[in-house]
Amino acid sequence: MKQGYSFAAALAALFAAGSVSPALSQAVNDQPLTEKWAPSEWGADDKVGAANRTTPAMVLAAAKLVKRGKVATLGKIYQQDAPGFGTRGWRLTIPGLPTGGPFGPQKLVYNDEYVATELGQFGTQFDGPGHIGVITSKGMYFYNGRMLNKTASAYGMGDLGVEFIAKKGYVCRGVLLDAVALRGGQLPIPKENDKSDPGIITDADVKEMVKRQGLDPIAEGDCVFLYTGHGNIWDPNKWDSFDAVEKKKRIAGFNAGAPGFGLSACEYLASRKIILTGGDTWPVEAVGKGFGGENPQPFECHITLQTKRGIWTIENMDFTQLIADKAYEFLFVWSPLKIKGGTGSPGNPVAVY
Repeated sequence: MKQGYSFAAALAALFAAGSVSPALSQAVNDQPLTEKWAPSEWGADDKVGAANRTTPAMVLAAAKLVKRGKVATLGKIYQQDAPGFGTRGWRLTIPGLPTGGPFGPQKLVYNDEYVATELGQFGTQFDGPGHIGVITSKGMYFYNGRMLNKTASAYGMGDLGVEFIAKKGYVCRGVLLDAVALRGGQLPIPKENDKSDPGIITDADVKEMVKRQGLDPIAEGDCVFLYTGHGNIWDPNKWDSFDAVEKKKRIAGFNAGAPGFGLSACEYLASRKIILTGGDTWPVEAVGKGFGGENPQPFECHITLQTKRGIWTIENMDFTQLIADKAYEFLFVWSPLKIKGGTGSPGNPVAVY
């Protein structure tokens, strides 16, 4: 989810300075309990979330969106100098050159790679059920009412593991909302916690983009993605051409905050019964003043969509090809890796149009 600053330390500083209201700094948040977020509409045993909405008819309808026979991969390149949150990183080594061999009369040799990383939370990343929770008076609450201390351990997230979603996967109508075209340029990092801030995409903005782009209304089972232009700061097609100074500058700019969906947009998308969100930024939702979006509450869309409704998110996506081709509607195919007990997953989503 979050990227290159110490969110916890910065938020603590805000509390100390009195910049966050007492309601936001309370010890617990019992909203999931009082509003009865659990059980989900798919039952108390559900471990998948909104992907349960997918039907064979939806898959067949999505397949009909393939008109040009083109394929776009939407993941960014995993590499050591890519932007990462805090101390998160990607370190790949080849143990020996070659790693093994030779074998047989053909003298076969082979190479392996060893990767040290926060596997589910670096680069293009899928936030699964075990990633975002809320501290309540009854414990740390995660999707469908699962309490962290009752399901997870240091060796995995138990019933919150990403492998349950991986068994289901996503095949859906993909909808790409072009906020750059809407605003007339790359969206800025929000400066105010207000719907009028140009860096915040509201429910009205979503409806307007659908109209301007000539799309059918967002519907049940759709996967909805947001292009803000902010992700171009970390351009995978140009990244290796930048020197260390330029990369450092870009990483700082990329991680300083992000334009994105405001709470009203997230609530609207949830009301349309979508099954997945994604974007070209590290949080997908707006993160600006005080780490908030439309409101001072940090990362409120993550809680509203993920923890409350099981609508998961893919962050740090690359929409370069889709934007160039104005391919705003497509067949979207994705599954997280089957990582038992994982909080999320890396990967390379595919759009076919």
